[in-house]
Amino acid sequence: MFSKSCVYGLRASIYLASISGDKYISIKGLSDKLDISFHFLTKILQELTAADLLESMKGPKGGVRLSRSGSEITLKEVVVAIDGPAIFTECVLGLPGCGSEKPCPMHAMWEDTRDEINEVFMNTTLQNMSKEGKAKDLRITPDGKFIWS
Repeated sequence: MFSKSCVYGLRASIYLASISGDKYISIKGLSDKLDISFHFLTKILQELTAADLLESMKGPKGGVRLSRSGSEITLKEVVVAIDGPAIFTECVLGLPGCGSEKPCPMHAMWEDTRDEINEVFMNTTLQNMSKEGKAKDLRITPDGKFIWS
């Protein structure tokens, strides 16, 4: 459903929302903690920075942090910053002009599902996800060895 970049961007953003205070987290530390390739994660974080969802600082105490509180950034903002808005707006079969006048075979079914996905992602913040992850000790890495800060 989402690109690998988007999944990693969501995981990194949720983790950053779990960090208290305004401190910067090193990209190397973040990549190690989340078990994501440093170079791949760097590119993803650059996209989130360009979308004004993250701030970055160079230097020995540098790294990245959320540009706003995790309670102010929605999952949808992260998805749109990396994958664009298509999942929330486009035909599931990728057909141009799909709509009520010229629907694809999946249009009616996908329209309802797409609207539900949009609603969930628009109304769920990074803070919601980080709090839930911490409270229930939910995994955010493939092997489940991640320890919430």
